[in-house]
Order: sequence, then structure tokens, then C-alpha cells
Amino acid sequence: MKLNEFTIGETFKTKSFQLSKEAIMEFAHTFDPQYMHIDEAKANAGRFNGIIASGIHTLAISFKLWVEEGKYGEDVIAGTGMNNVKFIRPVYPDDELYTVIKVIDKKDRKDNNGILTVRLTTFNDEDNKVFKADLSALIKNDSQS
Repeated sequence: MKLNEFTIGETFKTKSFQLSKEAIMEFAHTFDPQYMHIDEAKANAGRFNGIIASGIHTLAISFKLWVEEGKYGEDVIAGTGMNNVKFIRPVYPDDELYTVIKVIDKKDRKDNNGILTVRLTTFNDEDNKVFKADLSALIKNDSQS
């Protein structure tokens, strides 16, 4: 979608994504090798009573789900920023996540592009909020607008 096709306040809901313990541990071994993500014995004895996903993993899944909705399509040029990132609740193995996206801002630029800002809010299968962030991207605009 072109920038001018998005409406402030518009919302989208993604499909779901189930997270396995193996996927959590594999991601964490590479990108966030802290005990609560990779060491079952320590994680079981810790605050969360088991392995939990890295917040960065939750962020990546949230973004993946949004991109797979196909709304940016070929009109996205590049990400420009992320603000107000909040890891709200732990994500556990076998949690099924989905993301609700709300268009919160859009700004035209003189170069026939603009900045679109969306709020990603991710929930688990019990509809508990687990993650939230505002994401901005440079998007093509319709030359007719």
C-alpha cells in the first residue's frame, strides 16, 4: 500500500504464530544467550518457572507477522525507527502469538515518499499483551495525491 492509502486509526490483525521451546532456545543461543532462554535447569528455578523467549525474538516475530500481512508490499523503502519498545509479559514455549497493528501517524515528504508509523501490539493465545512498539518506515506515496 502507498502512504496515502493508509488511514490514521486503521487497524490490522495478523495470523497467529506458535513458538516452540526449540525455536526459543535456537534463537537465544545465537542472539541472546542468557540463562532464562537457554538453560532449562536455571530457568525452571528462576522467576519465570521455565524457559522464556527473548524479547528480541518476540519483537522479530511481531515484525514478521506484520510484514507477512503484505500491506507494505513493494512500497516500503526502509525502516526508519522504533520507539516505545515494551516487553510486557514473558512469552513461553507453545504460546501462540498474534499482532494488532494500528496506524498512528503518517507524514508526507517532498520526494514522493513519506513516513508511516504503526503501533505493533502483540498478544498471546490467552489475549494477554506481551509486547508493544511503535515502528516507522519510509513508504512510497502515490504521485497523484
